[in-house]
Amino acid sequence: MSSRRSTPASTKHPKRNRLPTTSFLLEIGSEELPWQTIHPAMMQLAQLLEGFLANHRLSQDSIRTFGTPRRLAILVDGLATKQTSILQETLGPSKAVAFDAQGHPTKAAQGFAKSQGVDVGALETRETSKGVYLCAVKQEKGLPAATVLTQHLPNLLQQLTFPKTMKWNASGVRYPRPIRWVVALVGSKALSFDFAGVRSGARSWGHRFLSGGKSGAASQGLKIPRPELYEADLAGSGVVVDPVWRREVLAGQLKQLARSVKGQVYQANYEELLEQAVFSLECPNVVCGTFAPTYLAVPQEVLIASMEEHQGFFSVVNRKGELLPRFFAPTNMDVRNMELIRVGNERVLAARLADARYFFDEDRKVKLADRLPELNGVVFHKQLGSLYQKTERTVVLAGVLAEAAGVPEVKASGQRAALLSKADLVTGMVGEFPGLQGVMGEHYAAHDGEPAEVCQAIGEHYRPRTPDDAIPETTVGRLLALADRLDTLAAFFYAGMVPSGSEDPFGLRRSAFGVIRIVIEAGLNINLGAVLQQAEQRLAQQGVKADGHAGPPLHQFLEERLRYYGRIMAGYREDVMDSVLGRADGDSLDLRDLFLRMEALQAITSQPDFDSLIVGFKRAHRIVEKEAWTTRTVEAALLTHPTEQTLQQAVETAKRAVAHSLDAHDYHGALKQLIGLKSPIDQFFDGVLVNAPEPEVRANRLSLLRQVDDLFSVFGDLSQIQVQGQ
Repeated sequence: MSSRRSTPASTKHPKRNRLPTTSFLLEIGSEELPWQTIHPAMMQLAQLLEGFLANHRLSQDSIRTFGTPRRLAILVDGLATKQTSILQETLGPSKAVAFDAQGHPTKAAQGFAKSQGVDVGALETRETSKGVYLCAVKQEKGLPAATVLTQHLPNLLQQLTFPKTMKWNASGVRYPRPIRWVVALVGSKALSFDFAGVRSGARSWGHRFLSGGKSGAASQGLKIPRPELYEADLAGSGVVVDPVWRREVLAGQLKQLARSVKGQVYQANYEELLEQAVFSLECPNVVCGTFAPTYLAVPQEVLIASMEEHQGFFSVVNRKGELLPRFFAPTNMDVRNMELIRVGNERVLAARLADARYFFDEDRKVKLADRLPELNGVVFHKQLGSLYQKTERTVVLAGVLAEAAGVPEVKASGQRAALLSKADLVTGMVGEFPGLQGVMGEHYAAHDGEPAEVCQAIGEHYRPRTPDDAIPETTVGRLLALADRLDTLAAFFYAGMVPSGSEDPFGLRRSAFGVIRIVIEAGLNINLGAVLQQAEQRLAQQGVKADGHAGPPLHQFLEERLRYYGRIMAGYREDVMDSVLGRADGDSLDLRDLFLRMEALQAITSQPDFDSLIVGFKRAHRIVEKEAWTTRTVEAALLTHPTEQTLQQAVETAKRAVAHSLDAHDYHGALKQLIGLKSPIDQFFDGVLVNAPEPEVRANRLSLLRQVDDLFSVFGDLSQIQVQGQ
C-alpha cells in the first residue's frame, strides 16, 4: 500500500513567512492579429497562467493582460520568487508487516525506506481507517519561479486556441499569424526558451512607424529592463498596450470631434465599431473627414453600412438622427499634420460611396415585382426548394395569419408584402451589403409606388434580428415576420432537419424565439396549430419530401422556446411553466394564451392561501389517480355530510365562474375562483372518510373528487406545482 499527500511546509503567520516577490512579464509578438481574436485570447491567456501558477504553488498578487494587433501580453505583480515548499507524506506498509516480534524493521520497512530515500529510523507512523501504517515524511523545497516558468511556458502557450490558425515554419506551432518575438522576464532576468521557433528574451518591438525616434528602435527592437516598465517603455515607442486606456482615448476623441462639428456619433453601431477600433490600433487616434453632400440622396442606411463595413468609420448625425456629410476615422498614427491621413480616408470613402450610389441607381431601374422570377435561381435549401417557392408559401401563410388574428382587412397588404419581401435579395445593393436585406426592399418598394403599409412591412419583417431588437411596429409587418419564420420552421421540421443539442445550423431556435416575442409582445392570440398545418400542406403540394422521424414535433419546439422566454424575460418558476405546458394543446397552440396563464399562475403563487390550496388539491388528485377513477356523476341523495354538500355546491358555482373567466381570457379571475375552493376542500377531508364502508357512498365521494380534479385541470396540470413539504 502506498499513498501520497502534500501539505504546505508552514501555514502559520502567512504574512511573516511570505516569500519574497518579484514581477513577471510575458509578451508574444506577431504579425497583425485579426481584431476579433485579441480580447478572447487575452482572457484565455489570463485563465491559463492563473491556473498554472496555482497548480505550481507560485502565489501572486495580481494579473493584468494587454493586447494590440501585434502583441498579447500578461503582467504579474507580486509573484513569489520561488514555489511554496511542501511536506510530502507517503504511506508505506502497515506497522504489523514492517516490524517483527522483537520490534526490528523487516525487509518491507527497509525496502520502503530505501525507495523513499530516508533512513528506517526516520519513518513515522500514521493512524488510518485500516490501522497503523508507516509514513515517510519529506520536505520538498520550492524551485525558483524563473526555473518553473522557463520549463513550462512553451507547453502553456501551445494551449492557446483560436478560431483560425496557421503554421508558418518547421516548429508546427499553430497561431493566427506568424510569431516574431517573445518577451519573458522575471524581475530583471530574461528567461530563455524556444517557442514557435523563436528564442525568448527581453527584446520587444514598438510601433511599426512611430518607434524610429529611439536609436535603433525600429530595426533592433526595444529592450524591456523590468516588467513594471513595460507599459511606459512601449508608450515611448508609440504603443498603448492597455486596451482599456485605448478605449478611453478613442471615446474621448470621438466625443470631442462630434461636439466640434455640432453633431453626435451614430449610436446603433457605436459599440461594435469602438471595439473594432480598440483592437485594430496600437496608437489610438481619430480624424474627422467629410464626403460630398450629394451622397445624402442615397438612403442613410446604405451610407452608414458602407462606412462601417468597408472602412470601420463612425457616422455622424444631427439631433434629429439625420446623417451629416462627415465621418470619424480611427487611425493608427500620431503625427503633427494629420491632413494626409484625412485626405486619404476621404478619397477611399468617396470611391465606396460612389459604388453604393451606383448600386442604388441601377437597382431602381428594375421593379421588385419584376425581380421575382430571379428568385427561382436562388436556392433556399436543396431539400426545400428555391426562394421563389418559399415566397409562394409565405404569401399563403400571410393570408392565413391575417384571418387567424382577426384582421382580414390587412390580408391583401400582408400578401403583397410577402410576395415582394425577398425580391431585394437579388439586387446589387444587398449583394454588396447583406445586412441591408429588408431595408433596401422597403426603399425600392416605395420607389415602385407600393402602398406605405406594404413598404414598411417589407422593411420590418426581419425584426427582431437579435434578442434585444424591437419587434415590428405595424400589424402587417408583424404578420409578415410571423409568416416568414413559421414557414422556415415548418419547412425544416417537415423535412426532418431538427436542431439537436447545441447544433442549430439553420438558426431555428432564433426563428422560434422571434415567433414567441412577436405573438406575446404584440398581443396576438392565434391558433398556430392550424397555421402550421396549412404550412405543411403547402410544402406537400410543392413536392417537399416529409421526414417525420427526426425529433420532437414543432409545437413542442415552440413550447420550449416559450419556456425559455418565460424563464429569461419574465423570471417565471419552472413548476409554473410545467403546469401550464403540461396541458398545452398542440393542435391549437395559442402561445400568448399559454403565456398569460403562466403570468396569472405565477402571480397567484405568492398569495397566502395558495400553497395550502395546492396541498388539498394534490390530495384529491392523488386519490382519483390512484383509484383510476373516471366517473364524474355525483348523486345528491348520497351527499349525507354537510361538508360534502358544501363542496359540491362550491364546485358547481366555481365551474360556471371559471368557464366564464376562461372564455374571457381572465386567468387571474379563474384562479381566484379556484382559491375560493380551499376551505370547502379542507373541510371535506376533515369531515368525511373518502373510503367509506358503504360502496355507493365511497363511489360518490370519489366522483366528487374527480370533479374537483377536472375543475383544476381546466387551467393546467396544477399537480406540477411545488409547495413546501410536498
